[in-house]
Order: sequence, then structure tokens, then C-alpha cells
Amino acid sequence: MPTPFNFDPTSVAFAADPYAVYAKMRGQDAPYYWPDLDMVLLSRYADVSQIAVNPAMVRSLKGVRSDAELEAEKRKSGFADMPFHERFVQTNLLDTDGAEHERLRRLIFGAFTGRGVKHLEIFIQAYVDALLSKAPHGLSFDFIELVAAPLPGLVIGRFLGIPERDAPQLRQWSEDIVSYYDVDKTPEKKAKAEAAVKAFHDYLIDLKRKRRASPKDDLISQMIMQEADGLFRKDELIATCMLILMAGHGSTIDVIGTGLNSLLNHPDALQDLRDDRSVLPTAIEEMFRYEPPLPFFHRHATEAVTLRGHKFPAGTTFGLLYSAANRDGNVFPDADAFNIRRAPNRHMAFGRGAHLCLGNQLAKLNMRILFNALCSRFHVMEFAGNVTFKPGLSTRGLKKLPLIVK
Repeated sequence: MPTPFNFDPTSVAFAADPYAVYAKMRGQDAPYYWPDLDMVLLSRYADVSQIAVNPAMVRSLKGVRSDAELEAEKRKSGFADMPFHERFVQTNLLDTDGAEHERLRRLIFGAFTGRGVKHLEIFIQAYVDALLSKAPHGLSFDFIELVAAPLPGLVIGRFLGIPERDAPQLRQWSEDIVSYYDVDKTPEKKAKAEAAVKAFHDYLIDLKRKRRASPKDDLISQMIMQEADGLFRKDELIATCMLILMAGHGSTIDVIGTGLNSLLNHPDALQDLRDDRSVLPTAIEEMFRYEPPLPFFHRHATEAVTLRGHKFPAGTTFGLLYSAANRDGNVFPDADAFNIRRAPNRHMAFGRGAHLCLGNQLAKLNMRILFNALCSRFHVMEFAGNVTFKPGLSTRGLKKLPLIVK
């Protein structure tokens, strides 16, 4: 097994600059074994890609552990004694593999294509205009709280069929659930996560009842019809709705914040974008590459695999460090530079392989409309205070972004 690596993703220093740590990892001869989670960390683009696209590398432990071992693993990792979490979060689309994953993904895939989300443009533009109109000219405000945080919930809520008034509550439930996935699993976070899943479940059951009685032109009504046809099995509709709402909230909030932070830290790039709005699509791809909102995922090996001449047995857990792979100079010239005209840009912010992020087209649509509006509405955007990043390994985002606009 590779030599243990001194790695503390909960530290303030790591939150401020994880990329210096990732550079040291990439510079070593072998992948790194992280004893805290009994996991091999992959930081080079080629290694991450090799594991991510290999169908023998799975998300669920069911493919590599016995039932008794699964229960022991749940207790060890803190995911036991959470009945609602186990039913609706630990067994959703994200944590299935093979034919089951393909079946569930196929049921909702069409709704998430570029064509499938295009009808939301008019609503996103209206939401963006309404949120930006609240920005006080010449006075400091927190861009995350005023703009970045509300927008994804409003959009994904409209898409799924959630009333606008409920979006703030859904955001809170989502944050409580997602926070328990990071390495800092406190008892308080566990209790909050389980309570949030229970409340989320009750809410969605009630919404499902209403839509069954009075269908609308939204995704949950479509899913209810699919369930009536036997395409969704027990608990799967509720679990899938939760996943859509959770995935559509936090990661988009984070990349909106880090995207604007990157532009403000690179004024030449911001001016380039103002002068030539045609560069917006590549600028958004670069925002995702430069600061991926979901920098870490895992895979379990169902068979032995060799990486860079080092053999790892079946049962090995790999940590896929997408953020580290996105700064690999062997793939991205001048990888630590923020280049809004970077092309090609085969970043891994949306993952790779069977678990490629379903919501990537919707996230990019949000970004295109918002950043176009920011450039059009405000001739001045500048920091109004210090920016700090949230600690942790599983997400990358800002606590606050103090901003002044004119």
C-alpha cells in the first residue's frame, strides 16, 4: 500500500488553497493512501479518468462487501441508525450501479438534456432579474446570500414542480443532508441530516398526493405517471426527487460564487467577458474547471486494478479528486491560470463515465443567464471585504462574497 500522506481537508489552510496540496500529490510516484478513510487518493487526470470510466469501479459497497460487512461499514462511517437517510439518500440514483443505475437514469435523462431544460430560460431570466434588482448600488452586500443561494432553488423547484415559496426550506433541508457527507461527521450533523430527510420525505409525499390528484406540466407529474406504469419501484420516486433537489442546490450555489470570485480576481478576464459576450460558454467551462463545486467522489474496486505500475486489489476504495485532476499540467497547459478562452477544456467537474452529472446542462444554463446579466447590469463589480472558503473535502464553495456593484 502507498505511503500515508499528511492530508487534512478540514483545516483552514486547505480551505484557502487545496491546490498546493494536490500539486504535491500529483508530483509523487504513486497514488496516496489516506488512512483516515482507508482510501487511495487519485490526483492525476489519467488515474482519475481510468477509475471513473471503468465499470468494475462502483459507487455502492454492495458490489464489494457482504451484508454483515455492509452493516459494519455503515456503523464505522456513521451512516447507521438513520432509517430515513438509509431509505431515501443512501440508496438513490447516485449510489446505484450497473443495470439499476442505467434504469433509473434513463427515466429522467430526457428532462435534463439541453433541449429538456431550454423551456426554463424565460423563468431563469425572470428570477435573475428579480434577484439582481435587490442589489443595493454602492453599498456592500453578500452576493452568496442575496443572489447565488436563492437562484438554484427557484429554478430546480420550477423544473420539478415545487412552489416558489417553499424553495428556502428545501435549500435548508438539502444543506443539512449534504453536510453530513463530508469528512466531519458530528452527532449534531447526523441528527440534522436524518431530521431533514424525514421532513423532506413528508413534504414530497404531500406534493405527490397533490400532483396525482391534479397533474401539472412539471417533472414530478411526469415521474408520477412513470410510477403508475411500474417504472419506479418503492421509494425510488421520492429518493430521486430528493437527489434532484439536493444536487441542484448546493453545487450550483457554490460554482456561481466561486465563478464570480475567479472573475473578480482576474479583472482582465472580466473585462474580456464584458467586451465579448460570445466567450461566455467557454468562460463558464473554465469556472467549473478552475473551482469544481464537487471536487471529490469515490469508487470501490470490484476487481484488481493497476495504476502507474502499482496493483490495487479488489475491495480498494479510491478517492477521485476531480479538483486535482483539473489542475494537471499534463492535460491543461498553464493549469493554475484562469483562462476564459481555454480550449479544449475536458475538465472533470461533472465527473466522468456512467455517473456523469445529469444536471450539467441546467447548471450551465443558470450560469450563462446570470453572468450575462451581471455584465450587462453592473459596470462596476468589486470586493467589499475578505472572501473565505468553506472547509471540507466534498464541496468547494464560499461562505460569503461581500460585493459592491454600481
